[in-house]
Amino acid sequence: MISSTLLLGLCRLSVDGAALFLWGASLTLLVLVAEPLRSHLWQRLAGWRRFLYGLLFIAVLSSLPLQASILGDGWADAWRFDMLAAVANGTSIGTAWWFQLVAVSLLLLSVTQSDRMRLLACLGGSGIVLASLALTGHAVMNEGGEGLLHQANDLLHVWSVGAWMGALPIVLLILSGQYRCAYPELVSVILRRFSNVGHAVVALVLLTGLVNTILILGRLPLDFHFRYQALLTIKIMVAGFMVAIAVFNRYVLVPTMRQQRNALHRIRLLTMAEILLSCFALVLLAWLGMLQPN
Repeated sequence: MISSTLLLGLCRLSVDGAALFLWGASLTLLVLVAEPLRSHLWQRLAGWRRFLYGLLFIAVLSSLPLQASILGDGWADAWRFDMLAAVANGTSIGTAWWFQLVAVSLLLLSVTQSDRMRLLACLGGSGIVLASLALTGHAVMNEGGEGLLHQANDLLHVWSVGAWMGALPIVLLILSGQYRCAYPELVSVILRRFSNVGHAVVALVLLTGLVNTILILGRLPLDFHFRYQALLTIKIMVAGFMVAIAVFNRYVLVPTMRQQRNALHRIRLLTMAEILLSCFALVLLAWLGMLQPN
């Protein structure tokens, strides 16, 4: 039989990935993209949004019995009502689960509203799911003021990571010939806005990530005898590669777009590389959440 720990890790990956993408994509569309391009992009993402809503719903519902199985005596406890109630109502994991359940309900309601209300509901629901991550795991390992600081910093970290990761597919769509030809001026404005805001978002990701590392380990992750620290180092390296790609796109390729015909093609390829790296970072994030730091 498949391990409940492995299944819980897959649920965590699904929740993290879906919420990060939905949060970042909806935030980018709401803040950086004006009409009518916003509505076109929102509709184009409709299939992906429905898929992620369903994935999030299944993962959230499945996570509670899986947690009960891990905290109890195996699969038999996964279906006991009293055990499920004890986990849901008597643990920080359960508190986070209730938040996620409310957030998923908000996302499902967004299917029936106007475009703007759908966008706001998507932003609010996915933001609540990400906020729930600060209620469990390493974010609650400290107490008192330090514990509150850790949770607040963790919340800023996941929101800023989502803003970065979720914006990448939107930028990739905007760079397609279809939108550059139909809305040339609007696309130029959006790309400038993305570039300006992107500096602050990336800086916030790096700063909050560093603070999280210090709060969890008290130092940099240099002891590779512990799997957590080895994986965290790899995750930091992945983030570094993503920053390097973003800097190369902004300061090397973008200024040459008018002179070099292949500059735009290279920007799109490197943006796709950023998306793939962000997916790898997601796997590492879910794995790290299941490990002890030391």
